[in-house]
Amino acid sequence: MRQLLFTILIILSVSVNAQPARKGTVQIKTFVANSIKQNITGEDINRRVTIYLPPGYSASKLSYPVIYFLHGVLSDDAEVMKYMGLQALMDQAITDGRIHPVILVVPNSDTKFRGSFYTNSAATGNWADFIAKDLVKFIDANYRTIPEKNARGLSGHSMGGNGTLKIGMTNAEAFGAIYAMSPAVLNWANEFNPTAPAFKKILAAKTEDDIFKSLKNPENTSFDDFYAVILSNLARTYSPNPSNQLLRGNIPASLSGDSLLLNEKISKEWEANFPFNMIDSHLEALKSFNAIKMDWGRDDEFSHIPATSLQFSKKLEDHKIKHFAEEYNGDHTNKLDGLSGRFFTELLPFFNTYLVKARQKVN
Repeated sequence: MRQLLFTILIILSVSVNAQPARKGTVQIKTFVANSIKQNITGEDINRRVTIYLPPGYSASKLSYPVIYFLHGVLSDDAEVMKYMGLQALMDQAITDGRIHPVILVVPNSDTKFRGSFYTNSAATGNWADFIAKDLVKFIDANYRTIPEKNARGLSGHSMGGNGTLKIGMTNAEAFGAIYAMSPAVLNWANEFNPTAPAFKKILAAKTEDDIFKSLKNPENTSFDDFYAVILSNLARTYSPNPSNQLLRGNIPASLSGDSLLLNEKISKEWEANFPFNMIDSHLEALKSFNAIKMDWGRDDEFSHIPATSLQFSKKLEDHKIKHFAEEYNGDHTNKLDGLSGRFFTELLPFFNTYLVKARQKVN
């Protein structure tokens, strides 16, 4: 009898914890991004954005907090929604009470060179302003949001993690809490350095196809091939030069025979854009957040990410900036998605704690 009761209790427990998720809805919209209208690289100013609305949104009279999630390089909003399964994760998290009902916004910040790095650039356009100004304005105008700092969270992975920290520092008035996942290109380190071998590939390129063609056949894509695209992207983002017809930007290296030589002037332009070097001039912005969190996998294929993430965290600590920082067992992407992934287990509970909850709409 005791065994039977024990079995029944287990069954009841499982059935309670495994309740089916209530369904939210996803909308895909396009709007004109005024901040990138002046770009000279041919970027489309009509930007797509994917919006997740929580269960019951259409029938309620509530206004909701918003989490903005920034995708990585060589990706976009549709891809990150699919491979991370964000709609299902949001449904389950809200059903389980892991996070109170919120709106999730995933903008498309892809460019011709496959990434904006969420930076204001004279060549590619003002991508930090696109997120913090254009996008926030569009979402607040078209959805029942709580239009205030403490009801907005900013987050992202890889390039999006970089953008989270950079936009957080330069537009702190727009967001109440920030969470950067495996933030890339925070500073020079390890394989990401101003004389990286991929610069040779860029210097030898005559056309854009010379830089991109290896990516069209993933089986033959090398690490240097991938970095050639990233570094070309950074050239037009961090050191724009309209007279360079191929890149519309400058790279911090030149060739002398078979050797790469550092161009210190261009390197300093890049370094001024690295979030690590921006900390000192944005201390008040960093202190204004309800909370800051960053994490990274110790086995990340991009070895500069664990090194510079720890470096960034230590600098915050030196300046007595309160934050959470965590290194976990994982690589660049293998612990992101699913019910055991960090978006579900870490990011959503973080914003549940540090953003205000939905409230009755004030007319």
